[in-house]
Amino acid sequence: MPSGKVRKVAVIGAGIMGSGIAQRLAQNGLHVVLVDVGPDELRLGMERVRALLHEAIDKGILSEKEGAKVCSRIELSTELERAARADLAIEAVTEDEVIKANLFKELDELCGPSTILASNTSALSINELAGHTKRKDRFLGLHFFYPPTKNRLLEIIPGKDTSRATLDTIQGLVKALGMAPIMVRDSPGFAVNRLFVPWLNEATRLVENFEAEIVTVDMVARDAFDIGMGPFELMNATGINVAYHSMRALEQLGHFYGPSNIMKRQFRGRKPWDLKGRPNMARSDVVRRRLYGVAIQEACALLDEKVASIEDIERGVRLGLRWGRGPFELMNILGVNGVQAIAKAFYDRHPYLGMPRALKEWLAKGKPWKFNYVALERAGVVARIVVNRPEAMNAINEDVLAQLEDRFDRADRHPKVRAIVLEGTGRAFMAGADIGFFIDRIERGRVDDIIALTTRAHGLAKRIDASRKLVIAKIDGAAMGGGVELALVADVVVASERARLGFPETGIGLYPGLGGTQRLPRLVGKELAKYLIMTGRTLDARTAKAMGLVQYIVPSARIDAFVLGLRKRKAIKRLGKGPMKLTAELEAIKAAFSDKGVKRMLSGRGAGMDELAKEVSSKAPVALRLANRLIDEGVKKSLDEGLELELAHLGEIFSTKDALTGLRSVGKGRPAFEGR
Repeated sequence: MPSGKVRKVAVIGAGIMGSGIAQRLAQNGLHVVLVDVGPDELRLGMERVRALLHEAIDKGILSEKEGAKVCSRIELSTELERAARADLAIEAVTEDEVIKANLFKELDELCGPSTILASNTSALSINELAGHTKRKDRFLGLHFFYPPTKNRLLEIIPGKDTSRATLDTIQGLVKALGMAPIMVRDSPGFAVNRLFVPWLNEATRLVENFEAEIVTVDMVARDAFDIGMGPFELMNATGINVAYHSMRALEQLGHFYGPSNIMKRQFRGRKPWDLKGRPNMARSDVVRRRLYGVAIQEACALLDEKVASIEDIERGVRLGLRWGRGPFELMNILGVNGVQAIAKAFYDRHPYLGMPRALKEWLAKGKPWKFNYVALERAGVVARIVVNRPEAMNAINEDVLAQLEDRFDRADRHPKVRAIVLEGTGRAFMAGADIGFFIDRIERGRVDDIIALTTRAHGLAKRIDASRKLVIAKIDGAAMGGGVELALVADVVVASERARLGFPETGIGLYPGLGGTQRLPRLVGKELAKYLIMTGRTLDARTAKAMGLVQYIVPSARIDAFVLGLRKRKAIKRLGKGPMKLTAELEAIKAAFSDKGVKRMLSGRGAGMDELAKEVSSKAPVALRLANRLIDEGVKKSLDEGLELELAHLGEIFSTKDALTGLRSVGKGRPAFEGR
């Protein structure tokens, strides 16, 4: 079965992680056998699944029918034999090497020769566990993160004998699950826990040595790493025992990694940390430097030991631990002098560690870390340009744009390439421009930087539009704002059933600035363009196809094969080349967004379709008026003239108070616009 397709999965262990893994798999259409030693364990596991499904139903993420289907795909059993015919068996039992070893011996005997075995261990050696089986080539680590139903990070840990075919099969499964995988070498703690657990331990040493109180450490950590919970609050939430055993597992690396004395006492006492008290601001600098120091030390040690790449370490920390900034990004922010001072204090305190070679070299060069976010892959005559920044929904910043320009130019110039595919990893195609970049530049009074970046993006779009090669946008998830705008310069848009397209800009005080106000009206007509831009509604794949924004809808499991074979078709449906067949609902919407209808809506007199008028009224007034004007004036000009018109008003829109209000509101609720 390696290099084949995973259809049935056995998950052994119905605890918090096992039941969560089973639910994630079932939500993506897989049949799951959830196995545990007794009916009580299975009952509790399914209660967790149902509770999480009800939460998703209450939030409108799933319908009751969809929730019922998920449950129907999970089979419960106390018999390990039920795992025998699975394509993949994932172990998620207690973190005990003997228990896991015995389980894998039994699974190895029971399962068919093609079954892949995987461990969800967070600390034990994959190579040693694989040694208890006769299928080392079909064995690997799959470390899910809590909660597995929501956390998209997955550490894939191949053993030294894991076959390429096994990895191909697992990577296909992970892509279908919409997760963000990082490839990690088998090493104590792998990548994320190797950095995170010493960070927790250093926090306890600060308290043990009376350098700071618990409440101070938590407060400083939240601010320094842009996180929701400090180390002590987090240990209380996930369990003191989990942190303690993780420290013990890393102790093989040296005494620095073993639990501190205060951590040992806390574990023996079986009590949560006392979070009460008032922070002592005088100690904040000490705490910040120590926590930065351990994060930098472990991140660079991971590079020295070739456990993971810079990008995967950053991604692991940001997705797995929910840190707002990864260690290498922090180093870039702190600068060489700042890191030098932190490192000196840290290694004076822990001289036995020794500064990692990667850190020494970085300090000597004095240049920021560079991150590779865009890959160029070639399969015969097809070039794939893949944006790999799932921790930010593949949002476009200066680095991503520069790499997109480079990768596209290389693919376009390659004499053997006949087709170019644009795609993103994880659950997004591209989510438009990086919000953080916009906020930073507005706050610093550097709107010209935004205009310059957008002008460059226009240049890339024009090069894609002018290419003589077949350009395909593959959307297997969310495509928002600038992401959709970039897709609309392709020749063909292929979407999966889970694709979602939208123009949310007017809801955050802006208008679509990467050609949206110009290319969209030429594709769907100005009425539907105004509807999409002024309401910000998200389209599913079928509605997008009805509007002519998507040419093909293909199941997610088959979309890669379809895209790679598309150029061989005799007749290819192309963007903007065929008449739209609008549904009655879309015809009614089109009528509502006539010139008269829009005029009424913008004046607050949107009669006839109150729901649409209400949606429009919640958006930024200046952005609405500008978008309306740009569409009306742009359709009377050539496309190039219209695009220049769109660029000409960027300074105006990004200088409004509503733009900054809207951008700051992202992820925090609906903004209150003032119309200026």
